[in-house]
Amino acid sequence: MRHAFTIVELTVTICILGVLSAIAMPWAGELLDRVRVRGAVVELESTFSGARHIAIARSAQTTVDIDTVTQTIYVSVGADTLRKREIGADHGVQLSASRVRMSYSATGMGYGAANLSVFVRRNASVDTVFVSRLGRLRH
Repeated sequence: MRHAFTIVELTVTICILGVLSAIAMPWAGELLDRVRVRGAVVELESTFSGARHIAIARSAQTTVDIDTVTQTIYVSVGADTLRKREIGADHGVQLSASRVRMSYSATGMGYGAANLSVFVRRNASVDTVFVSRLGRLRH
């Protein structure tokens, strides 16, 4: 009766595990990138929706500023900054935008003449948040 493994059996098992790990590691890294980008997109959508609700609740123009250097989003009413989200540091992503500012009127409508696109990137994973001139979000 045998109670142990031979060196050949152990070597074959370790080789099989090594091959499976080599196949799974790139996939796992891409999955992690997609999860981080999706988390940042959800937080961006929440920030823009919150800014719109603040504009309606306070009956005041609310501004969302996107700082692409520090990867930070600011929500402000007048000179008061109400929210600050460090999306780049929190999620490990890079932000870029077609414009650096979006304003909501007191009725919740977007201020300005153009749509806003915010691009969230981590390695090969990229996603976009669109904010229309009317203040509507789509992803």
